[in-house]
Amino acid sequence: MFRNIIWDVDGTLFDTYPAIVESFRAAVSDLGGDVSLETIEGLAKISLTHCLAALADRCGLSEADIERGFKEHYGSVAAGESPPFPGVMRLCQYIEEIGGQNAIVTHRGRAGTAELLDTHGMTAYFTGVIVRDDGYARKPDPEAFEAVIEKCGLKREETLAVGDREIDVIAGQRAGLFSCYFGSDPIDVEADLTISEMDDLYEYIVKENGR
Repeated sequence: MFRNIIWDVDGTLFDTYPAIVESFRAAVSDLGGDVSLETIEGLAKISLTHCLAALADRCGLSEADIERGFKEHYGSVAAGESPPFPGVMRLCQYIEEIGGQNAIVTHRGRAGTAELLDTHGMTAYFTGVIVRDDGYARKPDPEAFEAVIEKCGLKREETLAVGDREIDVIAGQRAGLFSCYFGSDPIDVEADLTISEMDDLYEYIVKENGR
């Protein structure tokens, strides 16, 4: 039975990639570079750190300059422009209804995470939130997963980790959790479950729970 979910935020709970990708492109464009949105999205889905380094190398620009521009552009994007993916709310509600817990492990900062949750009325669904500010090793290291498991008293055999990147899957597996990959792009690791819609995950968990 799956009673708990540990969620990633960007690209999993919320559809933030359009704003992230456009902000990177604007930052590069401001500095005289030109990279397609498709290319940036592919880089960003590995990690934002990887995207920053790759764009700097590709365009012959300073990472610091790109990062500064990205933060300026992304900082002007309202949280309301990055909605939760369809089916996310229903799944969070279901986990709450069966007496389970929703938790978060994200590389996003505390303020940005709180703003997304508050804006979309989702704060109350989450019993544990581990963010970049907490200082744990970044995924694919499982340290942050271990921390939220201990903080929330989660049973590993009842907990599922869901994310949209390879590093999410690896971190969850290293923490001894059932891993769910949310996406359609190929990754170099095999998740326990792959879905393209959150409704698919909802149906899977309900079936596994026999209700």
